[in-house]
Amino acid sequence: MHEDVERCVRAVQSKDARFDGWFFTGVVTTGIYCRPSCPAVPPKPSNMRFYPSAAAAQQAGFRACKRCRPDTSPGSPEWNHRADAVARAMRLIADGVVDRDGVPGLAARLGYSTRQIERQLNAELGAGPLALARAQRAQTARLLIETTTLPMSDVAFAAGFASIRAFNDTVREVFALTPTQLRDRVARGAPAAASGTLSLRLPFRAPLTPDNLFGHLAATAVPGVEEWRGGAYRRTLRLPHGPGIATLRPTPDHVACTLRLADMRDLTIAISRCRRLLDLDADPVAVDDLLRADPVLAPLVDKAPGRRVPRTVDAAEFAVRAVLGQQVSTAAARTHAARLVTAHGEPADDPDGGLTHLFPTPDALADLDPEKLAFPKARRATLTGLVRALAGGEIDLGLGCDRDAARARLAGLPGFGPWTVEMIAMRALGDPDAFVPGDLGVRLAAAELGLPATPAALTRRAAAWRPWRAYAVQYLWATGDHPINHLPA
Repeated sequence: MHEDVERCVRAVQSKDARFDGWFFTGVVTTGIYCRPSCPAVPPKPSNMRFYPSAAAAQQAGFRACKRCRPDTSPGSPEWNHRADAVARAMRLIADGVVDRDGVPGLAARLGYSTRQIERQLNAELGAGPLALARAQRAQTARLLIETTTLPMSDVAFAAGFASIRAFNDTVREVFALTPTQLRDRVARGAPAAASGTLSLRLPFRAPLTPDNLFGHLAATAVPGVEEWRGGAYRRTLRLPHGPGIATLRPTPDHVACTLRLADMRDLTIAISRCRRLLDLDADPVAVDDLLRADPVLAPLVDKAPGRRVPRTVDAAEFAVRAVLGQQVSTAAARTHAARLVTAHGEPADDPDGGLTHLFPTPDALADLDPEKLAFPKARRATLTGLVRALAGGEIDLGLGCDRDAARARLAGLPGFGPWTVEMIAMRALGDPDAFVPGDLGVRLAAAELGLPATPAALTRRAAAWRPWRAYAVQYLWATGDHPINHLPA
């Protein structure tokens, strides 16, 4: 979009928040870069330069605006709905792969050479993987500086910097302030103590209807791993350097997020996974405009625009839970999952609530005894087959996976029909066009709305909803009175 200068100028002049994260504006007369909705007086069009990423603006020599804080914009929707190498790379970078494994590790996960990945990212985003990761480290550093009392040396390494000098240089270059000056700006606000707990805001593009998003997560919550408490959804997180707990509460203009982390180095990854879980980087205007063109869906969209697809923080976990949910009620699926957690999950400490475990990994489930599973023999075989494939690396469901390849491999496992494959594609792989025409809730909604009843006919009818069929499913599900459609009391 950054190449459409006229459209970008209009967005900046109208301070249109819908375009935050889509592009960034560099102002040549001030040397700063802003988000489109910056409250400052818009510069002259001749003084604007447009960039596809914060990293590209930083590489061009611009500093982050102190008023609109462009480094905290919602992420570009491109990286969620696209399935090409650049989008897969961006999802992995957001999950901290470059910080942990370097550019060679990123390239290996994508199946490309380092040179190819650098060339593709530079061509599309104006910055390579190291610059993109550096921009992310700068944002993490700012969060830690402003919301904790951690010593600056601890902030530097927690944010992923290799040295104090690199940390100081980057903060000064990106924010035009030293780390100490950044902290002094908020010192009067009494930053949180360095106890491993952080409170922050997760921005999103309006509108957002939280009912089905949080309702779905609460209604399907696995006891011990997830809970709804005090108006917030809470769950344990398995992170690279230790466990964590996320508390997420919807508010009108952001999602309030409290993170309790064993290691502050996991902050960026925890934020990325929470945003992915809640689908906060979606573009609801584009989705709703297309779905509203269908006269059957238009009243549903107008009634509650901005529905999101509830996703997951762990694709392997969700795949296991999808199998447990085959042909049973939501309550039964929760019961089966809770038994697995109790028997095979790792204990977790939660001083603020009732969370007790991390969901077991495929490796932890690889040796489970099928005879102890309280469901039909065929589904036992399905679960054990999935767990073996995940533990053995035969199926990749990670952020950088090829969605089509993952679908094909899942479909080749015993007991995996279209419903299970598409449900995993929708919620674990993040495919915005995943569609489950055979789902009971979708079929009931289709009958009520006068849509075709058979899966084949409904799939043909739904062609007009592409590439947003997963969002259409949310609107169809919302016609029912199932608990997944309502925020808990």
